[in-house]
Amino acid sequence: MERAIEIVERLLQKVGAPLYIHHDIVHNKVVVNSLKQRGCIFVDDVNLVPSGSYVVFSAHGVSEAVELDAERRGLIKIDATCPLVKKVHNEVVNYSKRGKEIILIGHKGHPEVVGTMGRAHGVKLVQNVQDAHEVALGTDAAYVTQTTLSMDETSEIINVLKARNADILHPSDQDICYATQNRQNATKAILDEVDMLFVIGSKNSSNSNRLAELGLKHGVQSYLIDGRDDIDLRWFGNITKLGITSGASAPESIVVDVLAFLEVHFNVELTESTLIRENISFKLPGEIR
Repeated sequence: MERAIEIVERLLQKVGAPLYIHHDIVHNKVVVNSLKQRGCIFVDDVNLVPSGSYVVFSAHGVSEAVELDAERRGLIKIDATCPLVKKVHNEVVNYSKRGKEIILIGHKGHPEVVGTMGRAHGVKLVQNVQDAHEVALGTDAAYVTQTTLSMDETSEIINVLKARNADILHPSDQDICYATQNRQNATKAILDEVDMLFVIGSKNSSNSNRLAELGLKHGVQSYLIDGRDDIDLRWFGNITKLGITSGASAPESIVVDVLAFLEVHFNVELTESTLIRENISFKLPGEIR
């Protein structure tokens, strides 16, 4: 997500505004509103972009049809698709070329799912365990997953598919994004210690919603917030230990701002819990390096 934002930042410096972006660059309201103020125009249809203009594809990726539409309109394409999403796209294309029946585990309507399903014909969407039991599943099948899912729920779905077809092909590495995995594991690690959980992230962010669901399933009062303005002091009551985590697309500056807000209203003792430090980075597109 940081890579996608950096791509837009650099492109604004290079070509200036207006800059057209297909779908929200990342699913974070604060980030998107900030970019709008700087001249970014977000569209869900590349046919709304003036011919010859730059268009940035969001971190969630796009279908092949969107890419072809952009080419037909003579747009200058800048691909900010997350490399991990691109990996799933490549898996789908590869399975399709091999004649496999392709199952995509994901959420209907999510931009990443729309883009991935648009990479091959006949991709079947499975959203839950019931779908996994009911989907038509032949002997020559393969599955991929959306990158921002709950690891626990996805494992349950995969187990059902494997029970129905022990030979179903799957990626050599798990598709779920390392940042999503790390945040889910870190959140699980603190749930026994806290009375309430704040997940900093937007309501259209899949990975942020999964974090809030983790808290609720663990019996912890959990709230998904974009920032300090969403906090209701009435939530606290007798709360003494608050856990704070954030979605992959939430800037660190928002976390800092939430902490500053809490310090104004409460006597705060801050403890940082670290399971793993992320040091993975991906190259920027050649057009802006």
